[in-house]
Amino acid sequence: MNHRTSADDDRFRLQFEACEVSPDRFDHAAHVRLAYIYLCEHDCSIAMASEKMKQSLLTFLSHLGVDPGKYHETITRAWIMAVHHFMTRSPDCDSASTFSNAHPELLDSKIMLTHYSAEVLFSPRGRQAFVQPDIQSIPPP
Repeated sequence: MNHRTSADDDRFRLQFEACEVSPDRFDHAAHVRLAYIYLCEHDCSIAMASEKMKQSLLTFLSHLGVDPGKYHETITRAWIMAVHHFMTRSPDCDSASTFSNAHPELLDSKIMLTHYSAEVLFSPRGRQAFVQPDIQSIPPP
């Protein structure tokens, strides 16, 4: 795989980590973009990218004065896994934008409901710790 970030992606990451991105600009597409960036920066390590994403999201929530309990471990890790899966199918992307354009299905925020039942995905246990999909597995790397 040859995945890279653009200068614009790098600026976005720095702005997000500095809590300079407004909440209304941090939509589902921005979450996917950040997942791609962290996977690029951490040699496609799901564990490392997930941990970086978690820390960044918790910092962002704290900055906004939002209860850290809003953070959702299963959703975060599942999206990292999904982005990683599609990265393995896209050998040459030079930015998050190029990657997203190649895989528009990742911009459907409801796609996780094809892998998880709502009961499992939105359970308190799923919020606190990663839970494996109960409908269809996310393809492994």
